[in-house]
Amino acid sequence: MSKTILLLNANPKTESFARVLADAYEVETREQFTVHRVNLSDMDFNPNLVAGYDAIQPLEPCLEAFQRQLAGADHLVLISPIWWGGIPAKFKGLIDRAILPGFAFQFEENNPYPVQLLQGKTARIILTMDAPAELLAEQAEPVLAQLDRFTLQFCGVSSADTTLLGSVISSTETQRESWLKEIQALGRQGR
Repeated sequence: MSKTILLLNANPKTESFARVLADAYEVETREQFTVHRVNLSDMDFNPNLVAGYDAIQPLEPCLEAFQRQLAGADHLVLISPIWWGGIPAKFKGLIDRAILPGFAFQFEENNPYPVQLLQGKTARIILTMDAPAELLAEQAEPVLAQLDRFTLQFCGVSSADTTLLGSVISSTETQRESWLKEIQALGRQGR
């Protein structure tokens, strides 16, 4: 049975190094695995969960498709820049709108811990940033806590593997080629 991978380019810009990384991963992955690619920049939805969980907010078609792809995936690959020590607002909006109770997790009466509805999935989080490389781990720490621990693991996804790349803005062509080779190798392995 072939592994199904959901590849999310979570940079809201149409052209970015995250897109280049996603392209490299996707090309290598398609050789051995089923991969569904989502570019956040192509998605048209209201990122604001206007009533929180107090009312049902109808999902736009792209969010419905994303949920189907997420539900059917064995492995998730999230590629995102770090902006101001966090993830881009539209990426946060995708999480708020699509990772919902009844789909990704469910609370039961008198139990403060959620029933995790995304169990059995693995993940890799690939983060890029422009700050100096020596600050990469420090800047990535809150992002990884949000994405991995408080989102993916909260919903039952296994603890994510991580790849941190930076500084992108001051990188050389040789450095970028090295990063692309690293991402291509991960794609060939479906990791």
